Amino acid sequence: MDTLLDVARETGVSVDSAEFAQAMDARDPLQTLRSEFAMPTVAQVTDNIEGSSEACTYLCGNSLGLMPYAARRAVIEEMDEWAHRGVVGHHRHTHGRPWIGYRDRVVELMAPLVGASIDEVGVMNALTVNVHLMMAAFYRPTGRRTRVLLEAHAFPSDHYAVESQVRWHGLDPAQEMLLATPRDGEDLLHTEDLLQMIEQHGQEIAVVLLPGVQYYTGQLLDIARITKAARAQGCVVGWDLAHAAGNVPLQLHDWGVDFACWCTYKYMNSGPGGIAGFFVHSRHDNADLPRLTGWWGHHKNTRFEMTNRWEPSAGAAAFEISNTPVLVSAALLGSLEVFERAGGMQPLRAKSELLTAYLEHLLVTRVGKRVRIVTPVDKEQRGAQLSLLFDDDDFASVFAKLASNGVVCDERKPNCIRVAPAPLYNSFGDVWRCVEVIRQAVENRSD
Repeated sequence: MDTLLDVARETGVSVDSAEFAQAMDARDPLQTLRSEFAMPTVAQVTDNIEGSSEACTYLCGNSLGLMPYAARRAVIEEMDEWAHRGVVGHHRHTHGRPWIGYRDRVVELMAPLVGASIDEVGVMNALTVNVHLMMAAFYRPTGRRTRVLLEAHAFPSDHYAVESQVRWHGLDPAQEMLLATPRDGEDLLHTEDLLQMIEQHGQEIAVVLLPGVQYYTGQLLDIARITKAARAQGCVVGWDLAHAAGNVPLQLHDWGVDFACWCTYKYMNSGPGGIAGFFVHSRHDNADLPRLTGWWGHHKNTRFEMTNRWEPSAGAAAFEISNTPVLVSAALLGSLEVFERAGGMQPLRAKSELLTAYLEHLLVTRVGKRVRIVTPVDKEQRGAQLSLLFDDDDFASVFAKLASNGVVCDERKPNCIRVAPAPLYNSFGDVWRCVEVIRQAVENRSD
């Protein structure tokens, strides 16, 4: 917030004004990246053929990121390669991306975004499939150590995955799923409470599986502290990074995380249902894990000798089961190239903190008590997203007003609107317009 106030003093315009948003956009070193994304028009997102041809205000990157033009270009290039070369494209490629090793370039660009070495990251499947594959390898209930620690309000897919894994081992989910809850009357998890649970139950916990960023509240958990405490108790520590990857800086290797999984269609902009990423720490490279295997995990130097004698690839690649789906990976590759041009996560995070602080300030000053922000105030405990709670009547009218004005956010029943300015393509003007529509909606209900 100090940076915003400094600019206000320097320019002589109010932080609450549209002119201030324009001043911030003019100073944004990443502003040119916006032109690398396809921004839908107001008419397109409202299905109103008579609507405005101006760009919509898209603040839904926490659900589905916008399409980078580079993603479209990469997919078309692979379609053309398929048309012109057929199977030969596996080994010879016009653009130097033979399909046989396609995942290598994807991983090369993705690994730095999650704080990992190239050998620790892989791409395959979708998020929940990868959670199952990681749990198959790392959840080995024995003796007293049979429980899985997760949050009570986990994204349903995580909950179902853990529940089914517990049942797969012939155990009772009601006994083996240790659920962390916020304190009475609160929305957020306290790090101290999680650490206390780990201290109290650590010898019973086989796996800790928590979200890097909680999908509903937008809370960023202290991954480093929680991982350190859980590993000190002998627990395996995994993270669902669906709302963290491409959103906040991560240091998975240095933090000692055992495994992590993430989708890439949110902040990483790989397209609806895009291929997922995963991480396995290098200390597990030579571990005798009961993982589920397939031929693409076999060492690439002998994979095509078809010996049926398992020779694992180095690192995370050994967990990959089938050959890389090139078309969806191409979309991801195009987006990752934009991240590379942006300079990686640090400059993106710097802009993200300003965007979200500006969003918070405008909501407090221009909407006031008609909205409650459940996401933490501390920038170290949140990413791009703010989760906004309205009373039931305001919720319906605010969301309808946003939608009809071409402001794209998403809703979570019964009364939450999630707003997530993404630094790759969102502007301070986007944030100002969003809050202005919310202000108008609540004021109209007061008339």
